[in-house]
Formats: sequence, structure tokens, C-alpha cells
Amino acid sequence: MSGPLELLPGAGKGGRRTLAEHAAAELHQLILSGELPSGTPLRLVELASRLEMSQMPVREGLRRLEALGLVEIIPHRGAWVRDLSLADLRDTHETRLALESLAVRAAAAHFTEEDLTKAAAALAEHLRLSRAEDSAGAREAHADFHFAIYRASGSQWLPRAIEPVWQNSERYRFGSRPTAFLIERSRQEHQAILDACVARDPDAAEQALRSHLAGAFQRITETMTSKQASKQKETP
Repeated sequence: MSGPLELLPGAGKGGRRTLAEHAAAELHQLILSGELPSGTPLRLVELASRLEMSQMPVREGLRRLEALGLVEIIPHRGAWVRDLSLADLRDTHETRLALESLAVRAAAAHFTEEDLTKAAAALAEHLRLSRAEDSAGAREAHADFHFAIYRASGSQWLPRAIEPVWQNSERYRFGSRPTAFLIERSRQEHQAILDACVARDPDAAEQALRSHLAGAFQRITETMTSKQASKQKETP
């Protein structure tokens, strides 16, 4: 698989984490898994006890997650996991479309055998882990696939610009287990993106990416709308 994302918590160089990186990585996983759902207050004393470390690295870890847009911190009021909303989902989706379309077009214009090797390996790993119901591993391999392509764009800034928006969109997956049908559809959508890059066809690559993101956006929107409707029915 490709290397870790540039800004991902715990992605420090040399393979060794500082305590702050470790705290950020642990909190990052708790947020994406839904163990720390949106709106959860992030109290230093409680988090330090949970992570078995002092408050200083936890505080720094929260700042790192704030930079990724996953946590909101207001001086003298505290920190909490940013709320999920349909408006934020749409904003995130539209921003991803703009940035990732640029990246995939640039990648497709001069895709190499080395790029293919990295992306294909990540896609195979994503499929394997999805079938094994390893949601955390599948999520990492999924990111590896997309960013192997985006790094092939040759841009130093596009992958870095994409990552915070990508991380925010990951919060909307709710940690649900995909069905065999969805796993296969995901494989086909990713393969279409890769095939277009191999063919060096920027138009086809962008269209395949947009179709992939549109499908995910629709499924998540339907899930959120359904959950909101259920909550309204439960409210007396």
C-alpha cells in the first residue's frame, strides 16, 4: 500500500509516534468508528484517563484533529466532536468533487506503471478487508487507493488540500457493514477510475470519480434522512 496520508494523525516520519500523535490517532479512530459520536464533549481529564496518558499530549492531539475539521475547540468553552448535518455533508461532497476532479484528471494525464502497481495493490487490499468485515483496515486501504491516484497528479498541494475534506467525509460512513452487493459495486466503481487512469483518459477518469462520489453521497443522504425521520417520530 502507499504511505500514510500527509496529515493523518500518527503519520509521523520514521514510523515512530510521539505521544501527541498517538493520542490523535486513537481519538481519530474513536471518532470515525462512532464511539465518540458527533456533539460529544471532549474533556481532557476523561480522555487522558481513557488513553492512559497525561493531558498535554491529549490537548495537542485534539488540536491536530481540529486542523482536520473533526473537532471544534472554543477557548474557555471546551472541545467537542463536530456535528454531522446534511448541509455539512453537501458542502463536503461538493468540495471533494472540485478538488478530486482536478487531481484525477492530472493523474490520468500521465499515469505510470508504478502508479498502477500502488493503486491496484491498495484496491485489492480494500476488497479483501471489506469482505473480511475489517472496517478500519478497509477504510485505510480505501484511502490508500484514492491517494495513490491523487499523488500521481504530480501536485504537492492537491493531496494535502483534499485530505481534511476526505477525513470529514469519513465521519459520515457510520461504521456500517457493507453488503456483498455494495462491496462489489464499490469494486467496480474503483476499477473504472483506475482503468480510465491507465488509459490516460482524463474525461473518463473524472466521470468515473464523479459517479463514485455521487453514489456514496446519495446513500449517506438517504441514511441520514431516514435516521432523522425516525428520531422525529420518537419525539413526543
